[in-house]
Amino acid sequence: MNAEIIAIGSELLTPHRTDTNSLFLTEQLNRLGVEVVCKTIVGDHRERLTEAIALAWKRSQIVITIGGLGPTEDDLTRESAARALGRPLRSDAALARAIEARFRARGIPMPEINLRQAMRIEGAEILENQAGTAPGQWIEQSGKVLLLLPGPPRELEPMFRQACLPRLQRLVPPAAIATRVLRIAGRFESEVEQLVAPIYTQYANPVTTILAAPGEIQLHLRATAETPAAAEALLNELAPRLEAALGESVFSTDGASLEEVVGRMLAAQNATLAVAESCTGGLLAERITHVAGSSAYFLGGVVCYSNDWKSEWLDVPPDLIGSRGAVSG
Repeated sequence: MNAEIIAIGSELLTPHRTDTNSLFLTEQLNRLGVEVVCKTIVGDHRERLTEAIALAWKRSQIVITIGGLGPTEDDLTRESAARALGRPLRSDAALARAIEARFRARGIPMPEINLRQAMRIEGAEILENQAGTAPGQWIEQSGKVLLLLPGPPRELEPMFRQACLPRLQRLVPPAAIATRVLRIAGRFESEVEQLVAPIYTQYANPVTTILAAPGEIQLHLRATAETPAAAEALLNELAPRLEAALGESVFSTDGASLEEVVGRMLAAQNATLAVAESCTGGLLAERITHVAGSSAYFLGGVVCYSNDWKSEWLDVPPDLIGSRGAVSG
């Protein structure tokens, strides 16, 4: 099965707020063998949100909305979802009493506006919110599911684990997703693509994605099968072919960073390392010492930024700097 996530809120379209809920949900869905095929961010706009939910409902099997379940006028998810599905939205008396009881338990008078959170889409199951006043909703129709979840992570995460996962486990057929990352140094993205495209394009499963990252190129492999072992077997067939095409450029197949791989090799040989840096300003030493246990092989380093320090600390001849410059072979 596939899934689509819609994060809702105009604040998510500014540089001041980041959607982290979709990362949590993607991880949880992948563990079930569900592929997340689309993520969308929509502001607090009734028509756009209705269109986004309607489109997702048409093309995906599991649709999850995040946020917009509060009591204020800009909380439009319930209304928009009802319009997208063509279902009425009605006040639920039992839900209203539960919300009122939550306020009474805290000794706080409930503002009348909070009764907006008691509006339930016809046919929806209510998902209890143990950490807030915004209940979620579960709507199931013709093998598809729409989940309305609150925005705050402290409310969304326990609701998803406790109320949604058991329902999804009953609904989702047995499936597994396995992933592997080949990390490559010393080659350009276009060069890597030229070497491996004739191989990975022969496979519809696993799916291969090539990404450029700082200082490296990554090949992300993603296989889907009925069991974890079967998914891993698909990766085990493709990955060695890609590694053979790239040769020693592949420095990691288990997710380890370049500094971790170098650290393992130094430790294995009982070798030690010291560094002298200039324009990197200590970045090399920082990367090396970021690895746990690096004290076993890393002795230290100096940042010699000025020409005088290059000569005083590293014995670089001043006349060499004068004739060739500080930046030279």
